[in-house]
Amino acid sequence: MGRLPRRAFATAALAALSGLGTAGDVAASPDPAARRGRAAPRAVRGMWLATASHRDWPSRTGLSPARQRAELLAHLDTAVRLRLNTVFFQVRPAADALWPSPYEPWSEYLTGVQGRNPGWDPLGTAVREAHVRGLELHAWFNPYRVSGQPDPGRLAASHPARVHPDWTVRYGGKLYYDPGLPAVRTFVRTAMLDAVRRYPVDGVHWDDYFYPYPVPGEVFDDDAAYAEHGTGFPSRAAWRRANIDKLVRETAAAIKKIRPGVRFGISPFGVWRNASTDPLGSPTRAGVETYDDLYADTRKWVKEGWIDYICPQLYWNIGFAAADYAKLLPWWARVVRGTGVQLYAGEALYKAGEPAQPAAWQDPAELSRHLTLAAKYPEVKGHVFFAAREAAADRTGAMARIVADHYRQPARPPR
Repeated sequence: MGRLPRRAFATAALAALSGLGTAGDVAASPDPAARRGRAAPRAVRGMWLATASHRDWPSRTGLSPARQRAELLAHLDTAVRLRLNTVFFQVRPAADALWPSPYEPWSEYLTGVQGRNPGWDPLGTAVREAHVRGLELHAWFNPYRVSGQPDPGRLAASHPARVHPDWTVRYGGKLYYDPGLPAVRTFVRTAMLDAVRRYPVDGVHWDDYFYPYPVPGEVFDDDAAYAEHGTGFPSRAAWRRANIDKLVRETAAAIKKIRPGVRFGISPFGVWRNASTDPLGSPTRAGVETYDDLYADTRKWVKEGWIDYICPQLYWNIGFAAADYAKLLPWWARVVRGTGVQLYAGEALYKAGEPAQPAAWQDPAELSRHLTLAAKYPEVKGHVFFAAREAAADRTGAMARIVADHYRQPARPPR
C-alpha cells in the first residue's frame, strides 16, 4: 500500500519576560489521593501542544502578548480539566525558538516575522504555569527541520542556516540541516540544550523528524558530507543511521550533566520495520519504516538505554489492516520489556470524528478501547494525545469518554 499517514500537521507548511518556575512549583497543586493517605497511580497522561504553522498555538499571528499568554494558559487549563498531567510543548518548531535563545531567532509563529522579539517568554511562562497547575512540561524540539520553504535567503539575517548555507539541504520544497555534518550536530544539540540550562523543564522531547520523509523522485543531496565523513561505513544508509545515533546518544549524555532528573524521550513514527523486511519487525505493512526511510533506529535507542521513554505514534485504529493498533502496541511492549525505558502510546485524537477517516474513527469509543487494551500490558506507562486543539474542542466526545472510562482519578507521571 501507499505511505501511511503521520502527524496531522506534517502536511502543513512548515508570544514582558515572565519569571521562571522551580521544581518546587509542582507542590502548588497537592495530590488529593495523597491527602487521603494513598498515592495516586503513576502514568503519563499527556497531550502535545504544537506551534508549527499555528497548529494548536498561538491561534494566529498578530496577537498581543496578553492574548497569546491567555491562549497558552487556556491549553494548560484544558489539560487540568481532562485530568492530564503532562504537556509536550513545541518550543523549537523549525530551527527557531520560543524563548530568548542566543543561538537561534525568535519563531515567526509568534509575531509573523522571524527574529522579532514578541515581548514575553512563552517557554518560561509555560514551565512556570504548568508547574503551578501540577503539570509536567516537556520541551519539544525538532532537531533538523529549518524551514517550510527552501531558500536560506528568506530566513532572518542572523539565522545560522543563512550564515552557514553549506549546512543545509533543499529537499521536497523545504530546507533541512544536513545531519551528516559534525558541525551541524554540535550546533543543534547546543541550541536545544540552551533551554534545558535556562528552565526547569521536566523533559526533552523529539518527534518523528530525523532525515526527512521520502519525497518521490527526489534525492536528499548529502554527497559532500558523505564523501568527507562516510569513510568506514558499509553503506550511506548505515552512515546516516550512525549520524542520528550520535545525536541521540550525545544529547542524552549532555542532559544528564546539565539537569539530572530531566527525562529524554522520542516520539517516532509508529513502525520501526515491517516483519517482511526484518524478522524483528512488527506485523505491519507500513509504507514508511523509520529504520530504512528516516534512518532512525528507534528500536536500538531503546535496547541501548539511550532514552528514558519512547512514545511511538500509534495513529491507527484497532483492526486497521496495514498497521493494527492491537498488534503494534504488543510489539512495542516487547521491545521495551526489561530495558528500563518507559513506553507511552501516542494516540491520534485528531482522527476522532474526522470525516475523511475510516468508520472506526467515527466511534467516540475507539480511543477508549485503546486504553483498555493497553491496560493488559504493564510495559505501557501512559498515553499522549495529538493534540491540544482537539483536546479542547472534543468534537465527538472521544476525550470525554476517555476521562469517564479511565481518568476518573488523578495520576502522577512515572519516574
